Amino acid sequence: MNNKHVIELQDIKKSFIQGGLETQALRGVNLQVTEGEYLSISGPSGCGKSTLLNILGLLDNPSSGRYHIAGVDVSGLDVNQRATLRNKHIGFVFQSFNLIDELSVFDNLALPLRYSDQKLASQQQKERITHCLDLVEMGHRINHKPNQLSGGQQQRIAIARALVNQPDVLLIDEPTGNLDSKNGDAVMKMLTALNQQGTTMCMVTHDPRYADMAKRKLYLLDGVMVDEVNLEMAG
Repeated sequence: MNNKHVIELQDIKKSFIQGGLETQALRGVNLQVTEGEYLSISGPSGCGKSTLLNILGLLDNPSSGRYHIAGVDVSGLDVNQRATLRNKHIGFVFQSFNLIDELSVFDNLALPLRYSDQKLASQQQKERITHCLDLVEMGHRINHKPNQLSGGQQQRIAIARALVNQPDVLLIDEPTGNLDSKNGDAVMKMLTALNQQGTTMCMVTHDPRYADMAKRKLYLLDGVMVDEVNLEMAG
């Protein structure tokens, strides 16, 4: 196992104030995600999973603590610097797919590339997009619109889009939440295959069956990491 840390959290705390009342969503979370890992985070509703994922994805700031991604300390970065870092290092897979219906599958995948600082030539973009679609077995849908595809196919396209900038880590939020069990199982099987090919993944899920598919399982309860199972070590 490679020991390079893609993500490092140190004593991350997050509080929200509503109506004069303070709620502690995260209460001192420590986490290291190593290159090539497949990590699941589960726990009951309201335990802090979404808050943690938003901090990991640079969509929100912790109230205190340190966060490094790909060796970069994000605490002093402004909004634009965080956006650049997010685009370069993080791929997102959302429960609701978040594809743009007016654009073809090809153009949905091209969008993140256009905002990237890699500045690929058009032929390189085409090759990258085709490669990512082939990874999720969706190359034959390259000219379709999202609304011409099933939910399972749309989630595969969303995963291909998350991979297109070759991120250091995929952050995956309830990837099967809008899928039936058959399509959910197929998407999870595909994520496992991607991890076996070297993709680092951190997934939030409420489904214990899918959490068990990760190599390493974390549990959040009331904003605290309460348990951890490393299946590689256990095996």
